[in-house]
Amino acid sequence: MSTQSTGQGHEASEKHGFSTRRAFILAAIGSAVGLGNIWRFPYVAYEGGGGAFIVPYLVALLLAGIPMLFLDYAIGHRLRGSPPLSFRRVSRKAEWLGWWQVLICAVIAVYYAAIIAWAVRYTGFSIDQSWGADPEAFLFGDFLQAAETPGPTLEVVPGVMIPMVIVWLVTLAVLALGVQGGIGRVATVFIPLLVVAFAVLVVRALFLPGSELGLDALFSPDWAALGDPSVWVAAFGQIFFSLSVGFGIMITYASYVDRKTDMTGSGAVVAFSNSGFEVLAGIGIFAALGFMAQAAGVAVSEVVANGIGLAFVGFPTIISEAPAGALIGLLFFGSLVVAGLTSLISITEVVISAVRDKLGLTRPVAVAVVGLPMMLISCLFFGTTGGVYVLDTMDTWINSFGILVVAAVAMLLLTYVWRALPALADHMNRISSIHLGRWWFVLVGAVVPFVLLVILGQDLWNRLETPYEDYPASLLNTFGWGVVIVVPILAVLLSLLPWRSGLSLEDPGEEPSSRGPDERDVPDAHASTNGTAETHGTVDQEETR
Repeated sequence: MSTQSTGQGHEASEKHGFSTRRAFILAAIGSAVGLGNIWRFPYVAYEGGGGAFIVPYLVALLLAGIPMLFLDYAIGHRLRGSPPLSFRRVSRKAEWLGWWQVLICAVIAVYYAAIIAWAVRYTGFSIDQSWGADPEAFLFGDFLQAAETPGPTLEVVPGVMIPMVIVWLVTLAVLALGVQGGIGRVATVFIPLLVVAFAVLVVRALFLPGSELGLDALFSPDWAALGDPSVWVAAFGQIFFSLSVGFGIMITYASYVDRKTDMTGSGAVVAFSNSGFEVLAGIGIFAALGFMAQAAGVAVSEVVANGIGLAFVGFPTIISEAPAGALIGLLFFGSLVVAGLTSLISITEVVISAVRDKLGLTRPVAVAVVGLPMMLISCLFFGTTGGVYVLDTMDTWINSFGILVVAAVAMLLLTYVWRALPALADHMNRISSIHLGRWWFVLVGAVVPFVLLVILGQDLWNRLETPYEDYPASLLNTFGWGVVIVVPILAVLLSLLPWRSGLSLEDPGEEPSSRGPDERDVPDAHASTNGTAETHGTVDQEETR
């Protein structure tokens, strides 16, 4: 094939992006709505003043979440690449930031799959309430077989590893089908299904005896809490984590969208849908906790739990005592599986997208090259008796000292070093219904980075003051501090590797209007066997000729 046909031959057949704005919005919602919405938001809201928490929550959504989401969309949609390629098109010295985000996604993916696998098993356990009279002892004993000493082990737990393999195979199969054929279709089917299933769960929970106690505990406002700085920090942290911003997912998804799509309008829909689901989750979970408190004859405050404790200890207790408990279990854990899978798909796509851009691999090859090693690492570390401790440590450190740090650094460098915000705002304003004015520059360049640094400072102080969960220093130093230090170093090294030939590393700006909605010029290496190539990037036509 001639060089000229390599540059142009696949342009007309390249239909690799989301086929509709609706598919993109649902995929973005699928990424944003994850386990944290279901098991983290209700607890954070309760601890942050109940009904009064809605004030800092909305402030955080409007001042931090949405502006940061718009930044991610602007980078991906204008620069048309994975995080490394998009940042490389901002500046030669910016590529490592993209790889930092990619590696954070890789770390999250390998342990996130384990939690989804637990939810898969617990969906089945709900039918006959396999956890018995002591769900906590069952979780850490019979099911996870957690080692007595926190730390990694080589003792395999088949009941965890087998569903993990299944979760990975499903994820990789979806990703191999492509952006619209896999990710888009899954989101179009499963996100509405998730909302319906959780709505049914909420309705069922509202009719449990004592549900009003839980709702009263959640929504009764404690206005004094608004004077506590930690409540505001918690609100900003919750918004930031729940929207999937700052670590490459939304950059990647935005690069797959039609050039004329209203990106800020889409972002507003995604942000408010995500927050709406969080409120729905809060209602359902606290209604169930109210039932649990009444049944146990204690205050709601004594049964409130967060994270793993809520999902795999608290809810099994509710299921065992509630009328139609099996139905509640199937709906709750089924929702966890769906929410987790859609998020895992988006996280893994970031890694696959970056490798494809860098090396010029076809999608099936990239899925195998990236996905199979990730699945192996995931199973070896988290399908064992020590997996729960490694998971807990990595999740805590990579969320704070990974995601928050790279987001703050990226915003500051984009604003003050590379001066990229004006071009990004101009691009968004040409196509979008919500215009990015001076308010956006101030928020992205000053307010959000400041808030993130405050959150980081508080978290760092807590980590240095008290060893996390009294885990041994070897575990915390290796899978906590070690991981967050090694990731940016590896990112710099990856940025030194050469890009595939024929790929323009310049800002593509606005593509000619004659192109199709999702068409990009790609080298022949990206052509799939059926002729429908699927890739990022824009080839410099002058070079190929």
